[in-house]
Amino acid sequence: MKLTLGFSPCPNDSFIFDALVNGLIDSGRYTFEPVIEDVQTLNELAIDGKIDITKISCATLPLVLENYAYLRAGGALGKGTGPLLISKIPIPETAVKFTTVAIPGKNTTAHVLFALNFPEANNKVFKVYNEIEDFVQSSSDSLDNLQEVKTGVIIHENRFTYEQKGLHKLADLGNYWESTTGFPIPLGGIIIKRSLGKEIAREINELIRQSVIYSMDRLPNISDFVRNHAMEMEESVMRAHIDLYVNDYSVDIGTSGEKAIEKFIQVHSEMNKIPVPEVEVFIN
Repeated sequence: MKLTLGFSPCPNDSFIFDALVNGLIDSGRYTFEPVIEDVQTLNELAIDGKIDITKISCATLPLVLENYAYLRAGGALGKGTGPLLISKIPIPETAVKFTTVAIPGKNTTAHVLFALNFPEANNKVFKVYNEIEDFVQSSSDSLDNLQEVKTGVIIHENRFTYEQKGLHKLADLGNYWESTTGFPIPLGGIIIKRSLGKEIAREINELIRQSVIYSMDRLPNISDFVRNHAMEMEESVMRAHIDLYVNDYSVDIGTSGEKAIEKFIQVHSEMNKIPVPEVEVFIN
C-alpha cells in the first residue's frame, strides 16, 4: 500500500522519518512517497486534503480534524522550545505592536503564540521561515519611526543562528504558554486521513515510533539523509536542532502531550472564533 508522507527538510523531521522512508526498518505492506516541503505548504496540503499522512503545525489541527486524526508518534512538543521574536536593534516589547512583524506562515503555532503574547500587533506579513532573518536584517536602524522597523518570529534552525547575524531576541514566545498552562508547547504533529481507518492509522503510528527510536538509538551519528536535507547548515546546528525538537514526546505524546494539544485546540478556537469538530483527536 503506497501512501504520501509529508514532512519538512528540517533536521528534526528528516531525523524522525529517515528510517521509515529509506527502508531501514521493516515497513511491511506499506511504501511511502515523501513530500518534503516547508511546514506552511504541508499545512495547506492538509487543509485541501491532498496528502495521506503529514507533519503539520498544531495551529492547523483544528482546521483539518474532520478529515484527519492526530498520531501519537513523530510530533514536536517540548519545554523551552517556543519560537523567538527577534529584531535588528533592541526595542522595548511595548513597541512591538507598531512594527512590521514577519510570521512563518498564517496557520502555524508560531502565529498563535505570537498573537497570545502580542494581541495588539496586527501589522503582519507571512513568509517562509528561512526568509525571516533576511527580512529583519533589512529593517530600519532608527526608532524614530517604528512603522519602518521590522521584527520577526523565528523557528527551527534560525533559533541557533540569529545571534551570529547580529540580531537581538525580544521575547521567547513559548514562555507565556508554559507559565499559564504548565503544559509542553505543542509545535507540530503528525496527522493521518481518517478515511484510511483506525487499523492502518495504528500500524503507521507504530512504524513512525520505530523510525524515531531507530534514529535516537544511533545518536550522536547524523545520517547523510539528514545532512543532505539540511542544506548548508553546520553539523553543530543540526545536532542542536535535533536535541531541542526530538524527545520523548516524539516517541509518544503521553498524557501531558494530549492535554497540551487539547488545550491548544481550545485556545485556537476561542482566539479565532471557530467551532471545533466533535471528533476524536487522537488515534489510540
